[in-house]
Amino acid sequence: MASSVEEIRKAQRAHGPANVLAIATATPSNCFYQDDYPDYFFRVTNSDHMKELKEKFRRICKKSMIRKRYMHLTEEMIKQNPNIGTYMAPSLNERQDMVIEEVPKLGEKAALAAIKEWGQHKSRITHVVFCTTSGVHMPGADYQLVKLLDLPPSVNRVMLYLQGCYGGGTALRVAKDIAENNAGARVLVVCCEITAITFHGPDETQLGCLVGQALFGDGAGAAIIGADPDLCIERPIFELVCAKQRIIPNSEHAIEGFLSEIGLLINLSGEVPHFISNNIEKCLGDAFQTTGINDWNSLFWVVHAGGRAILDRVEEKLGLEKEKFNVTRHVQAEYGNLASACVMFVLDEMRKRSMKEGKTTTGDGLDWGVLLGFGPGLTVETVVLHSVEIN
Repeated sequence: MASSVEEIRKAQRAHGPANVLAIATATPSNCFYQDDYPDYFFRVTNSDHMKELKEKFRRICKKSMIRKRYMHLTEEMIKQNPNIGTYMAPSLNERQDMVIEEVPKLGEKAALAAIKEWGQHKSRITHVVFCTTSGVHMPGADYQLVKLLDLPPSVNRVMLYLQGCYGGGTALRVAKDIAENNAGARVLVVCCEITAITFHGPDETQLGCLVGQALFGDGAGAAIIGADPDLCIERPIFELVCAKQRIIPNSEHAIEGFLSEIGLLINLSGEVPHFISNNIEKCLGDAFQTTGINDWNSLFWVVHAGGRAILDRVEEKLGLEKEKFNVTRHVQAEYGNLASACVMFVLDEMRKRSMKEGKTTTGDGLDWGVLLGFGPGLTVETVVLHSVEIN
């Protein structure tokens, strides 16, 4: 007798919530210190004659609270492809050639580290979710990653292009849905960003673009997501309890990206902190409505390091204790804004600090937390986290 559709569907689903089973990060080897960056940036773009703009850029860099960033693009590469450093000069082909090759490679570096921590053979990976705003190509970075890792051809892939800074939250939300609706699934999530696609020389009429040049860095984050972990061989770190996305009304102009012959031109409005802080309580309310939690100081916070002003405004709006954003501010200082990969770095740093203190996976003894990603739209991704005790 054939099984019913309901029986088949019940057998396909996992029993428990999705878990983060491993986390890892990777960066290029080239490190740029923020104090030195204005001189470097104006030199390699042949813009030293713009003295007032250079001083303005120096002030932006100083206020950013960023200490250093990592970038694949070097001065030698710019010399070989001078249009990359020239504002409005056609250079998409050169940029695409670079990021199409390098994004999967950097993603592979983070993925291998996550698989090693997970401790299982890579053939157990059933799904891949890859997110990047750095270039577009068919077949995509997800396909290239499968080849680099030599994963089975039966692996199921999801490619997320041009999500921007909220993409890390989106990738985790998608992975959560996959893991909970496919019993035994193990989802490899990779978020990778390389700013060669957005690097431009300065222009006096585009100060929003100048802000981006002071904030963004390169990096990749990877995680293994799965439900119903085998505790004999797997070690869950965080449970993904709930995930929600919200569009902030009338804000689509606040972060814009234009892909054209000159690469990806990002324009950041000074209104971003205002929009996010004024809508953050609605985003939290959506995600936490079934938990009964409304004391935001009772949570641990994994927040996209979108910039100092955003963090300050959200902190003030919610009346948060100063230490709540310590981990995010640390990632911001050491890596800059890593776009979609940023929340992976914050999540990893949160876990590392906890291991030193031997408490829950947050290091402060708190059970419940929230992951926030925000980017173009303006779009906010909110993921409710529950920490798993360290045995």
